Amino acid sequence: MDLVRHPVFARLYPRIAAAGEAAGAAEHRDELLAGVTGRVIEVGSGHGINFAHYPETVTEVVAIEPEPSLRARAEEAAREAPVPVTVIEGTAEQLPGEDEAFDVAVTSLVLCSVRDADAALREVRRVLRPGGELRFYEHIRAGQPGFVRYQKIVNVVWPLIAGGCQLVRATDVSISAAGFTVEKSRYFRFPAPGVPASPHVLGLARRAP
Repeated sequence: MDLVRHPVFARLYPRIAAAGEAAGAAEHRDELLAGVTGRVIEVGSGHGINFAHYPETVTEVVAIEPEPSLRARAEEAAREAPVPVTVIEGTAEQLPGEDEAFDVAVTSLVLCSVRDADAALREVRRVLRPGGELRFYEHIRAGQPGFVRYQKIVNVVWPLIAGGCQLVRATDVSISAAGFTVEKSRYFRFPAPGVPASPHVLGLARRAP
């Protein structure tokens, strides 16, 4: 049984993502994955857009994706990846991985759309070894009250057209509250300041022992 289905969004997202790559997201993904080593779990891999950005220091990527159409595309992308990638059906809230099995976890524009972001982060912490890294690239709730009001208004319809994506999740706060020590983070607007999903954070957190 398919765990998540967003057939319309799954057809559109690769085109949207390609436009984002051309506008600068490709550089963001390079920054996100720079220096990653060892065994990696990628949570919500979508159609596998990150795969080409993994450095050769990665020994294996286990990519989790619940949406069947996106997962099929990810399987195709895995065959062209520069590192070994295995695509697995699963959800962020119940990751198919053993405790402390991974050196690095990657979330990339996914914690906005999982059903329970706090549960997902607990699962990420569970499957990471002590001291393991969480690399995150997420759009988040804005820091300005006026922009947050704008996000809340748009958020009435946004999840319906964007595969369940929520505009007002303070994912950066949730990461710190989930047992991670944030070592670096960069805040920026992308692709344009007025876009409701433009507030982003990109960084590295480490699982506390």
